[in-house]
Amino acid sequence: MTAELLRPAADEFLRIAGAVHDLTAPTPCAGYDVRGLLNHLLYWGPWLIAAGRRSAAPSPLGGEADAALVTDGWRADLEKQTETLVEVFESPSAWTGTTALGSASLPAAVVGVMVLGEFVLHGWDLARASGQELHCAPEAATAVYESAVAMGDQARSMGVYGPAVAVAADASPLERALGAAGRDPGWSCPQEG
Repeated sequence: MTAELLRPAADEFLRIAGAVHDLTAPTPCAGYDVRGLLNHLLYWGPWLIAAGRRSAAPSPLGGEADAALVTDGWRADLEKQTETLVEVFESPSAWTGTTALGSASLPAAVVGVMVLGEFVLHGWDLARASGQELHCAPEAATAVYESAVAMGDQARSMGVYGPAVAVAADASPLERALGAAGRDPGWSCPQEG
């Protein structure tokens, strides 16, 4: 079921990313402006692809902070990487058994949902930073929410998520997913001046 949610989420993610113009704008993802968030996506995408393929992870040439992956061709790079992620994780075999993400061994299905979360959560981050609206299927948001709740404490201890944000009892599935992943659904880009 979750694999079927990837393509629409990826298409929406790319629609949002394609309309981004200000790389210096702040995002709701703590510690990242748009350039930094795009760099994060381009840095970790090959690791997720390798986990899905069960192939060797990229050789780290320094960490994410040392990478400078947002070049003039970043849109084409991000589109190609996103397409590859979808192709890899559309295969049922990418969701079965265990796999390695860096030095960690974990269920392959967890990595698949992480990919969906990258599209949904970081798609929303980029949308908010650029004054856009992310359109997310309720089923995709619910899968991201369930994953964020399940791994929330561990993700917070690693600095991946901020503290959970309380949302209204009648919050949408996307708002619940955002709150569980440490994002304020009401966040908007600060106005200059």
